[in-house]
Amino acid sequence: MLEVAGLIKRFGGFTAVGNISFRVDQGEILGLIGPNGSGKSTIFNMLSGTFAPTAGSIRFEGREIAGMKPHRIIHQGIGRTFQIPRPFRRLSIFENVVLAGYYGSNGTTKSGAFDAAEKALDMVGLPSDRTAPVSGLGAAGLKKLELAKALATQPKLLLADESLGGLDETEMDQAADMLHRIRSELGITIIWVEHIMGVLMRVVDRVMVLDHGEKIAEGLPREVAADPRVIEVYLGTDAADAQAFAERV
Repeated sequence: MLEVAGLIKRFGGFTAVGNISFRVDQGEILGLIGPNGSGKSTIFNMLSGTFAPTAGSIRFEGREIAGMKPHRIIHQGIGRTFQIPRPFRRLSIFENVVLAGYYGSNGTTKSGAFDAAEKALDMVGLPSDRTAPVSGLGAAGLKKLELAKALATQPKLLLADESLGGLDETEMDQAADMLHRIRSELGITIIWVEHIMGVLMRVVDRVMVLDHGEKIAEGLPREVAADPRVIEVYLGTDAADAQAFAERV
């Protein structure tokens, strides 16, 4: 479904992503992990059109999309969430999701956008009441709203950017289960960037690990967990996360 080859992103003299290549098969959940500053969000920004690559190829369903504008990439079938939800506070929950639906591949009509919004809200467990306010949502609700907005664009590939941030342990497990349901029930392929590795590892099919803009490991969760380079990176930056990583895989 997605083939990335030789992807590079430079900001002046700084290389944020250096010569990264990977693929994602249809129906797969790929976990993308690494310390802060490793290049995860930069890759997402290139996949979604926020940044144009300095070099490299991004092919989605056989079509080159590197450098396309974000709205065109959404129309191709790639949707994304953001780490920090920023809903329109003056709009209701439903109105926020409908607005996203208008940008989707099949939601250009009013009826299409409304239908996409209702289905997305049902999937994440938020009310489809037309007047329910955003102000009533806590951290978990805002994460669900962010996910509903992405689903309303009717993606074939979902880029889920730190869907567990700010959640407690129970909410994390629920959010992870929801991503699994999105794949199993809707058939949506997922790339999931996350720092909470213990939860991520029980959901994903494969894992790719970045460090300082370079790919240092890729493979099945158990293979990656045993990779000495990965252990070194995480023991040196966040021992608690590394311990959770080893215990949950």
